[in-house]
Amino acid sequence: MTKFIEQPRYSCALGAQQSVIGIKRAVPILHSGPGCGDKVSRLLGQGEGYAGGNTVPCTNASEAEIVFGGEGKLESVIEGAFKVIDADLYVVLTGCTSDIIGDDVGQVTGRYQSEDRPIVYAETGGFKSNNYVSHETVVKAIIDQYVDKFKTGTTPIKHLVNVFASIPYQDPFWNGNLEEIKRILEGIGLTVNILFGSASRGVDEWKTIPKAEFNIVISAWPGLGIAKYLEAKYGTPYIHFPYLPIGGVETTRFLRQVAGFGGLDQKIASDFIKGEEEKFYTHIERMADFMLEFRYGLPRRFYTILDASYAIGFSKYLLNELGILPAKQFVIDDTPEEFQQAIREQFNAVSEFRSAQVDFLVDGGAVQEQIRSDVRKSRALIVGSSWEKDLAREIGADLLIVSVPIAHRLILNCGYAGYNGGLRVVEDIYDRVLDTYR
Repeated sequence: MTKFIEQPRYSCALGAQQSVIGIKRAVPILHSGPGCGDKVSRLLGQGEGYAGGNTVPCTNASEAEIVFGGEGKLESVIEGAFKVIDADLYVVLTGCTSDIIGDDVGQVTGRYQSEDRPIVYAETGGFKSNNYVSHETVVKAIIDQYVDKFKTGTTPIKHLVNVFASIPYQDPFWNGNLEEIKRILEGIGLTVNILFGSASRGVDEWKTIPKAEFNIVISAWPGLGIAKYLEAKYGTPYIHFPYLPIGGVETTRFLRQVAGFGGLDQKIASDFIKGEEEKFYTHIERMADFMLEFRYGLPRRFYTILDASYAIGFSKYLLNELGILPAKQFVIDDTPEEFQQAIREQFNAVSEFRSAQVDFLVDGGAVQEQIRSDVRKSRALIVGSSWEKDLAREIGADLLIVSVPIAHRLILNCGYAGYNGGLRVVEDIYDRVLDTYR
């Protein structure tokens, strides 16, 4: 039976091109049909990076390649990319057409790898998975085909960690989040391979992945497979924090867990945490009179229409630190069934005294119908995407746009992770409430 999904919030497997674009001076090379990469970048969004958007080299596979094979054309495009684009890493990604006809992309890229060219490939035919899954596929491919040859010795570098958190562009705030995560982890005494974005040293940072003392996964489930893979491959242990830490309480919880796991100097960690908490709560206290007087202008309940990592993080922060009660929460990242129970348990214990009901749905239309039918939907806050703009207007809700697609705000380096991210949440919520205040 054919099933139509309204309002998609992630892409097919080829969406991993955005993960490549998130690496400094890395270039995806698509072996796919025309228009595939453009559709991905239109959905996942803002900014083209070093060589994204219309710059991405592509074979634009047509009938001729489907009938006679596209390996020759792929080789030509790779040669052209080497000549035209000055990059530190080239990543060949396959689309549906090349995976269906069975082009041997590994053989084509292997010839260049034998010449010590910085090129890898990954099979990302759109029908195989979504971009949450293919993000892991691409990271593993880079590790196996490129990073692995830089592994020397068996002794890890003390306090060096790899972080696997926000997926570039799928998380619209990925760059700001990763900057804040790196900042706070360095504050407790770690050296951080953040791997993606402006806070990363680019490919040179990737080369030291095998030398990490341990890995940190900040996510409900994406990235967990990478950490397990590195544990099996290099014997690197990992710590899993299953949601985005937002605000004072959860960021402190996160840092204390990491410090304990890594055997860090407790005084250094505690002093940093104390200083960050003082700054965070000073800003909150400075606005306490206003926030107290204006509490009746705030939404009473909130819905999240987000991926699991964001949904849990926002639910904990909005309830426990801002006092907004959870309505139904919707997880829209096509969470594999093996992870769903652990996520439900997080919502069941969202605070000491309250739980939140959660549904795993990928159909945005079905999510919005459930919200419309909720008899207690008045004075609500919706934390979702641009898809919810009409719904928020219809039911008189305030809308905080956090998830893709994003068509109604510009994002440069702001994020919602950590202490600074918690302050940004307060600013953004009050900004939207005050904008509609009469």
